[in-house]
Amino acid sequence: MCICLSFLRPYRFSGTKLNNGREVNIVQVGWQDILSVHADSYSRDPRRPIVEVRGSAIETNSRNKVVRPDFMLIRNEVMTPYFDGRQLLSGFMFADVPSINSLQSIYQCNDRAAMMGYLHSINRKIGDDVFPVIKQHFASGSGGLMYGYTFPAVVKVGSAHAGAGKMKITDHHQMSDFRSVLAMMPKEHCFVEPFVEGAYDLRIQKIGPNLRAFRRTDISGEWKTNTGTALLEEVHVEPRWAVWVEEAMAMFGGLDILTVDAIVEESTRKEYILEVNGTSSGLHPGCAEEDNNHIRDLVVERLDEIF
Repeated sequence: MCICLSFLRPYRFSGTKLNNGREVNIVQVGWQDILSVHADSYSRDPRRPIVEVRGSAIETNSRNKVVRPDFMLIRNEVMTPYFDGRQLLSGFMFADVPSINSLQSIYQCNDRAAMMGYLHSINRKIGDDVFPVIKQHFASGSGGLMYGYTFPAVVKVGSAHAGAGKMKITDHHQMSDFRSVLAMMPKEHCFVEPFVEGAYDLRIQKIGPNLRAFRRTDISGEWKTNTGTALLEEVHVEPRWAVWVEEAMAMFGGLDILTVDAIVEESTRKEYILEVNGTSSGLHPGCAEEDNNHIRDLVVERLDEIF
């Protein structure tokens, strides 16, 4: 059985059987639909936790149900500005449920500092010419925010997601104002990086062995191109982009599904890697049918290896 936290519809697995003849059954819910996770280390089957899920998420007007997953495909963010499901993820990690991506990588990808630190370590190893990561300043709080690089700059609070928690700062006077706001969030860290006037964004996607590249061009005038209206088109995968993905996919023990996001500077056409997204990476609507099939095949391949 799989718990599928995604828009990968269960019908895609209809009739699917493993090499041993076992049928694949799907229970699909979102993080908010998981009411509790119980696991122990002494029962007969400790890697299959007891998961209580909201019945209406599975069937209209249904009572809550108990599910015991053998495997998990996780395609939703476990932590957003409006929900934090890390305590649920911790239960699955305690039980050591096999999953795509690995539960350990999903947990660590929620920490932007860990993710960006890994990217900067690759950059130090192979250089800007091969792996050009945007320069950054990290501050654990307002007291450590002594940014000494270029303006305008962009500040990102905590594990900023999908455009939330980000702000453009034009000079050190605005930075001083921002520092006073950050002081009111004592549990949050932040990042500062130079603002890049972008011609367009790049997204390099890898699902198992399958690579794609996309170019996103803003048409609404928003500096955060992932929040405004933009034109998204598939483009040829350049060899240097494939290197980015191959280097990043080793992160946190290995990522089966990932995207590398970059920006191309308007004036110089230089490329800067901004971040890596893991298992929750969104799919291009025009490619989603084929890519969801790739994800299904990846799940079945992994299930055959385990069972």
